[in-house]
Amino acid sequence: MLVGPMVRRRRLGSELRRLREARALKLDDVASRLGVAPSTLSRIETGKAPTKTSYLTVMLELYQVDDPALRQPLLEMAREGQRKGWWADVDELLPAGFGRYLGLESEASDLRAFTVQTIHGLLRTESYATAVIAAERSDLTAAERERLVSVQMRRREVLLGTDPIQLQVILDESSLLRSLGSPEIMAGQLEHLLAAARRPTVTVQVLRLAGDPLPVLSGPFAILSFAESGDPDLASTKGIRGQALIAERGADVRALSDVFDALSQAALGPADSADLIGDLAGNPASTS
Repeated sequence: MLVGPMVRRRRLGSELRRLREARALKLDDVASRLGVAPSTLSRIETGKAPTKTSYLTVMLELYQVDDPALRQPLLEMAREGQRKGWWADVDELLPAGFGRYLGLESEASDLRAFTVQTIHGLLRTESYATAVIAAERSDLTAAERERLVSVQMRRREVLLGTDPIQLQVILDESSLLRSLGSPEIMAGQLEHLLAAARRPTVTVQVLRLAGDPLPVLSGPFAILSFAESGDPDLASTKGIRGQALIAERGADVRALSDVFDALSQAALGPADSADLIGDLAGNPASTS
């Protein structure tokens, strides 16, 4: 999978934190030497912000990293981490933190997601995405919504190519029953969902509204995994105003992973899910 600026930032930040702690230096002390707020250094160490090469040079001196063979890879990661993401042109329209999530998603090898109310963004048609954005962002102009739709369409590229993301999505049945846009838009979306579920790299399950009591209740979330074992999994949940809240603590990610496994066990299997989606689309034959 692609190794882009977001993963570079995570790797560099993790290494800088390790080096600082190895020298028993406090966050506040290093931030003072850099002339920045401790919160700024914290964002660098957690990969939320890029590292200026001038900051990195000072930190490496403080951490007594003199060997060019050790310094050069870190400097290269800092330069790569400063690159703008492909969504930069619409960043001002995105909910807080969502740009960073898009970058991490585009660099992930695996994605497990649970969605309610709406179908997952990677599995949307352009017409359905337009209807969702119009419903969620009534404060925007038509031109601004169109720019966000373009992001949705670009986002789907992770499903394509020679090394696509491995996608496993559990859809709450409500996302299939809730009408957004015209009946034609919904029918087209369900047909698109069926076609996507036939791909070997995509698994779609439906969590029925009726049936046995659920073992757990949860809002929407996503868990991202990366090809390199040194890049730990992370999770993302949705804030009140659509913010992407990213959790990187191992315990938090494991907890959501357990929730996903429980929901997957309770949901219909892929074949039965396809049958249900086909029935709702009014075209049961399309599931064969």
